[in-house]
Amino acid sequence: MKKILFIEDEMRFQKVLEKVFKEEKLELFSAYDGLTGINMAEEKKPDLILLDLILPKKDGFEVLRELKSNSDTADIPVIVLTNLEGAHNVERALSLGAYMYLLKANYSPEEIMEKIREILG
Repeated sequence: MKKILFIEDEMRFQKVLEKVFKEEKLELFSAYDGLTGINMAEEKKPDLILLDLILPKKDGFEVLRELKSNSDTADIPVIVLTNLEGAHNVERALSLGAYMYLLKANYSPEEIMEKIREILG
């Protein structure tokens, strides 16, 4: 069973995607702040990380920087899933090692799942 770590402080959005993941037989771990997300990534070794950028304790850019500089988590693909628009944010996230940058408002849970399937094979 593939493992997904979802670092997102919006519980309602976590719950929406949780249902989709269960249907896909994916194991979901949730972190509601950046610091917990980093610790869970090291501990759980997920196959994929979904990362919001606007987070308590450590923002998503900081989380991404730390994940990609740690040899234990550097190879885990990270999809940035956020409402933070702007080309400079996209460029910054991708330059820090994000695999993909998705705006929450532009994708349904099913479309997000489709992107995850593409990455996980």
